[in-house]
Amino acid sequence: MMKSVVVFGATGSIGDSTLDIIASHPDRYKVYALSAFSRVEKLVGLTAKFLPAVVIVPTQAAKEEFIRLNNTSVFPEIRVGQDGLCKTAQDEQADIVVCAIVGAAGLASAYAAAKAGKTILLANKEVLVTAGELFMNAVRAHGATLLPLDSEHNAIFQCLPSQNPKQHLEKIIVTASGGPFRQFSVDELEHVTPEQACKHPNWSMGRKISVDSATMLNKGLEVIEAKWLFDLTPEQIEVVIHPQSIIHSMVQFIDGSLLAQLGHHDMRIPISYSLAYPERITHNAAKFDLRALSQLDFMPPDLTRYPCLRLAFEAMKEGIGACTVLNASNEIAVQGFLDGQIKFTQIAQTIESMLSKIQAPTLSSIDEVLVFDQEVRAKTQDYLAS
Repeated sequence: MMKSVVVFGATGSIGDSTLDIIASHPDRYKVYALSAFSRVEKLVGLTAKFLPAVVIVPTQAAKEEFIRLNNTSVFPEIRVGQDGLCKTAQDEQADIVVCAIVGAAGLASAYAAAKAGKTILLANKEVLVTAGELFMNAVRAHGATLLPLDSEHNAIFQCLPSQNPKQHLEKIIVTASGGPFRQFSVDELEHVTPEQACKHPNWSMGRKISVDSATMLNKGLEVIEAKWLFDLTPEQIEVVIHPQSIIHSMVQFIDGSLLAQLGHHDMRIPISYSLAYPERITHNAAKFDLRALSQLDFMPPDLTRYPCLRLAFEAMKEGIGACTVLNASNEIAVQGFLDGQIKFTQIAQTIESMLSKIQAPTLSSIDEVLVFDQEVRAKTQDYLAS
């Protein structure tokens, strides 16, 4: 049966990969809606190619720009802002909602999709990091289907049995490349530049997520996501450094059996699995040749080199308020580093300071999470300016 797909964050890398798969399977998928933040010209091009019924842009000015640039005969309905995103997530015509908006801006629309009982393909970390309990409660209450797009979580999902996934489970093992500074001393980290931090050895990513990978805060966020996705305790989650990034994650059972998912560094693999679940479909990623595999290395992470990973585990044990502080203060600190305001090592120092200074309230709604998120950002900016 033909599935109608909404792609939030259509002009980013996840959007590119998702649309590539959709284009390869016109008999299975059609695009219902696309959203973009700043890349309006690219959105116009995607609209001409995929013919969505709806496009969503952030502002009235962006809407006017879209109209001005759209010199085709395709005229979708243009919706604006968070209201437009949330309305689209709940539209009856939408079967699958791909949530790939970066940051807290993607939280409300993902929550709206959960309340509408949609099939949600989740790439936005903030949804589970800052509102994991609230979001998962909505998924369960409204019968939504949640499928993870992150390669690590998708690997875990593939390794767990579909029936009683926690039965006989001992732990999950999330792999991490270690980023570009895996062999740097702590003293050397004092002097690294944004250009060095953004040069990931295995992946081509945006600047912010590249820095997160270098600090391993990104892996810490994935640990928090895994807790909520798979209903785990902190003690059931382990992180190992795996420089080759061939094994994306592993699952260990009580009898010692270890299941792993292997593949190339190509997001079309987890996206295609999630789009077609419980089936599998072809995609345009290169096939993995086991004969070309020469070495797989694993080692525990050094928490002196990666204090952000330690902070993530601590925040996870505290609750969603502390996780909101962790995420929001990190975003401000990373931008400060990219702007030359602080050193690389001060990212972790800033996060730790905010976690100690800000008393996390009880957060019982998405609106409260978003308000608190903005408060943390403002306080972190003040801290960096002082």
